[in-house]
Amino acid sequence: MVFIAGGTFRMGSDRHYAEERPVHRVSVDGFFIDATPVTNAQFRAFVEATGHVTVAEITPDPKDYPGALPHMLKAGSLVFTPPDHPVDLRNWSQWWAFRFRANWRKPYGPGSSIKGLDDHPVVHVAYADAEAYAAWVGKSLPTEAEWEFAARGGLEDTEFAWGEEFSPEGRQMANTWQGEFPFQNLALDGFERTSPVKSFPANGYGLYDMIGNVWEWTSDFWSTRHPQDAPKACCVPLNPRGGPEAASFDPTQPEIRIPRKVLKGGSHLCAPNYCRRYRPAARHAEPVDTSTSHVGFRCVRRGPAT
Repeated sequence: MVFIAGGTFRMGSDRHYAEERPVHRVSVDGFFIDATPVTNAQFRAFVEATGHVTVAEITPDPKDYPGALPHMLKAGSLVFTPPDHPVDLRNWSQWWAFRFRANWRKPYGPGSSIKGLDDHPVVHVAYADAEAYAAWVGKSLPTEAEWEFAARGGLEDTEFAWGEEFSPEGRQMANTWQGEFPFQNLALDGFERTSPVKSFPANGYGLYDMIGNVWEWTSDFWSTRHPQDAPKACCVPLNPRGGPEAASFDPTQPEIRIPRKVLKGGSHLCAPNYCRRYRPAARHAEPVDTSTSHVGFRCVRRGPAT
């Protein structure tokens, strides 16, 4: 783990998506954070020690999903399945498929495995799985403020975690999508899907893969906007913990009351023509019961350096 001394910073962005606004001052205390996302090897050790069964491996309870088609209520997870032609970017079902029996061991469904991927981030972990792992190792999941402060690597107002240019002098700084999403993957960074942790440069705090590779869970409930900036310097929020659970539900599915948490960091699927969320300020809502082939996590331990 890497110790982050804490401090006050300007969280959010006024230049991109509405949910990142407004920029506001926030303070966090010092904390330790994993230098990389949790890997397949680390998660395997947890499962072998505890017998943990992930959400993707459990048959859904029909009571939690009113109106769901009975034949779809099987154990599985969402897998990125790219089309071979341009599609309507407003319809994510054109590139996501729910695969029965897809899980962290079988990231692309039956017949796939994580053989040779020990140093890749674990994926297909729902929020409860990430929390269970964190508790096992005596850690916690980061708040959104902690995660964003760490991702900035000491750079206050730059666009990216490494500066103002996305690919300085043509160098790929993170595992993201090159080409027209979702059908044209040029893989200029050398990877079509996840990459081994530490494949790209660390940020100013010595942290790897804070941007790209996989989205990462935080402990904060989703909110559609950040709070307004404190009117006085004396009133900057310290260690904010996000909005209320009740406000995190998806308003487009009022019959399903599944809380949503904040994901940070973007993934290997973030592309200039679709998802410019390969930035510290970017954020995304994820239902706590949902796992996918591009979501992972890392942990923190709060307290002073010793």
